[in-house]
Amino acid sequence: MALHHFAEQKCDLVIWETGLGGRLDATNIVTPLASVITNIGIEHSEWLGDTVEKIAAEKAGIIKPGVPIVTAATAGHGLEVIAATARERHSPFTAVDITQANRPPLDSIQLPLHGPHQKLNAVLALAAVRTLAKQIPVIDAALRAGLATVDWPGRMHRVQTASGQTILLDGAHNADGAEALRVALPEEFPGSKPTMIFGVFRDKDSTGMCHSLAPLAGRILLTPVHSERTEDPSKLVAACRESNPRAEIEVCASLGEALQKISQAPCVVIAGSLYLVGEAMELLQLSGVSAGNEKELNEWLPKQKH
Repeated sequence: MALHHFAEQKCDLVIWETGLGGRLDATNIVTPLASVITNIGIEHSEWLGDTVEKIAAEKAGIIKPGVPIVTAATAGHGLEVIAATARERHSPFTAVDITQANRPPLDSIQLPLHGPHQKLNAVLALAAVRTLAKQIPVIDAALRAGLATVDWPGRMHRVQTASGQTILLDGAHNADGAEALRVALPEEFPGSKPTMIFGVFRDKDSTGMCHSLAPLAGRILLTPVHSERTEDPSKLVAACRESNPRAEIEVCASLGEALQKISQAPCVVIAGSLYLVGEAMELLQLSGVSAGNEKELNEWLPKQKH
């Protein structure tokens, strides 16, 4: 249905994101101009496998014979599997790393998105654009403008409220995302420990995420995510306390309650789930939130037959 819609709209370019894994995902019916694999982490192990190599093999399933592949995967974390698949399928292969952020044009651009991982994302996006230069040429001025004005609500998204409160919203919805936020936070709030609102789905590595993020906070408010998949926030207390015994830890019945309790906190981080961040943006009346009903579509389940 999506591809039919894009064809009707006569799109010049479609960025077609894989839903889960790659090899067996429904999106893998297309033959793209180029394939892009970001990084490889342990997630959705029940379907994709319990090792980085198995997961990388599933993701490498999107590589088509002769079609270029660009990746930010690293040695020991899936790069070898992706490279081997590219060789087997005679696909032009490009691997990028964070050092390339020091080269033009990124070396002279202040990215609106915060965090070292966003610099790597920019490097990867730039490599993909350059890979497609013959089919879809992009002038240097457009590249620079795009990088300098990129906007991604809910991802290292920093806002200043009318009262002077600084709020950082970041989905950080899995272990890798939490680790990326852990690395970025000291730069965002140097010399201070912000208040953190945290909620996560029960199918995520919530303990590992707590271990990454809890040590950085002075106060932690644990809240459910507005979804049937939510983890009981009371089950997160032990992991947070183990990682940060000095922090004040509270369990809240809802995100709304948590936001009321932190209304006077100067620096706040909201993380753990994109659903949580989306709800926060709605409650905080931040721009960029869709008025549609995508959340209900994501939560839809077929009716059970009796």
